[in-house]
Amino acid sequence: MRPLADEQLPAKWPASLLPAELPAGHDRLLTRLTERVGPDGAVRDVCRSRVLESALTLALMRRNEQRHDVARTRITRYLEGHRNSGDPLDAALADTALRPNHAPVRREILEGIATQVPEFAGARKQALLHAVFVILGADPAPAPWHPEAFVMEAVHPWAAVQVTAVKAVLRQAAGEAPPDAGDLALLASTRRRGTVWEGNLFIHLLVLHALAAVPGMNVMVDEGLDTALGHQRDDGGMPFVTDTDTWSTVTSGLALQAAGAPRRVLHRIGRHLARVQHEGGGWSYTDHVRLPDTDCTTVALEFLHQLDPCTYRDAIRRGLDALLAVRGADGGFPTYGAHTPSEACMTAAAVNALSTQGRSHGDIIRPALHFLADSQLPDGSFPPGWSKSRLHTLFRAHLATHHTFPRSPSPVSGVAERILSLVLAAQRADGGFGHQEDSESDAISTSYGLIILTGQGDPIPAARATHYLLGQLRHHSGAGVASPPDMLGPRPFPYHVPVLADAFALLALAHLSRRIRPSRVALPRPARHLRTRRHPSRPAL
Repeated sequence: MRPLADEQLPAKWPASLLPAELPAGHDRLLTRLTERVGPDGAVRDVCRSRVLESALTLALMRRNEQRHDVARTRITRYLEGHRNSGDPLDAALADTALRPNHAPVRREILEGIATQVPEFAGARKQALLHAVFVILGADPAPAPWHPEAFVMEAVHPWAAVQVTAVKAVLRQAAGEAPPDAGDLALLASTRRRGTVWEGNLFIHLLVLHALAAVPGMNVMVDEGLDTALGHQRDDGGMPFVTDTDTWSTVTSGLALQAAGAPRRVLHRIGRHLARVQHEGGGWSYTDHVRLPDTDCTTVALEFLHQLDPCTYRDAIRRGLDALLAVRGADGGFPTYGAHTPSEACMTAAAVNALSTQGRSHGDIIRPALHFLADSQLPDGSFPPGWSKSRLHTLFRAHLATHHTFPRSPSPVSGVAERILSLVLAAQRADGGFGHQEDSESDAISTSYGLIILTGQGDPIPAARATHYLLGQLRHHSGAGVASPPDMLGPRPFPYHVPVLADAFALLALAHLSRRIRPSRVALPRPARHLRTRRHPSRPAL
């Protein structure tokens, strides 16, 4: 996700073509994000409440009406506030949880979910959502599930537990036998008193529901509910995960690095990342999770190499080994583990990380780019990834093609051309971009779009996107960049960690700064309390 080098960019733009408030907005975001770096080098933010986990928690509470009165009241109030949500899925989940045995399974939602996830996960996610509705008290009428919904081959550990829990819930709802010994052992293995397995509240709650109907599991389920309620948020709701500290740190770190943050701050982040690296070389979304992922690993590699390839050479070497170990036979890269399906966004992320090593991985990058080209859809977009915004994969694929073949014809040059064509056509009248074709503009999608626009020749689209993005910061200066959530987990459910919007907005403005022609004309400066010393490598705005 790092900015392109000067030799990878077209001619620079005069600052006069861009909004006059750009320097102040840039420095305000830089100061804000720098202040989020903790003494240990981590960037932490709370994962906000979500209807899905809140509804599952309320359903668990019905097992014992005498316990958790205060927590139940708070979570009920949270769900009542989402019954008329503009999001059809959230509204349906909240309504079903609050009116058990009165709401049917929303068949249209089940059918529509397959278009929002990668093809290989469609049947599995339909079964998952059906199980959630059954848990919440909807009509448990059986659905004709495709056999792929419960296939356990080529799935990572989280998916294996999720599939097993879903199978148990649906079979018990149909009056079939409880989980067999193997399934029961897998589900029970995720339970540790006081601990949320892999930091994932969603899977934690799903497992508790699968175990709730099994004789002899009452104590384990009650303890699991107590553990979950330890993460209830101030608004009464429940989050998807306990935190995303490592993902927030690597993303913020790369943005701060690109924007010219003090090197002492960047090295604080670097030392933290070296400490939380897995023995196997990868990184997970947070430091107490065992399953590494390609997303965190690739961004950590980009950050550490850009910061100091000598100081962090051991961490970089081990990270590269871990990344290469999961490479698919098709040339692409998956999100989790070897032998799981390759994905476009993760393949682009891997190319961006490998491109930091010069030409030493050309024999791996070329097949990866061909996988990316083969994955691209006719309109220039890619299959659904880990973001609700289609521009997330687009900007990372755009960077992958430009980091590897600067200023020369690429064997997959059509990928970049189709991406740019789609993005130029998708820009709204207000200068911003939305999650999808029919979505309103939002700050984080606009950040993704702006990164792509800074790599082409015409400054006007980039100026319009910058004006929109700065407007979101200007109107919400006390709370950072306001943007709806876009990251997904499990797909297609979005979750919200607000610091990520600040990080991607700053990253986009840092990309833009590389395109600005240095000028001796004094530009407006931010107020004294917002000033940040500019790193020598950062171009003047």
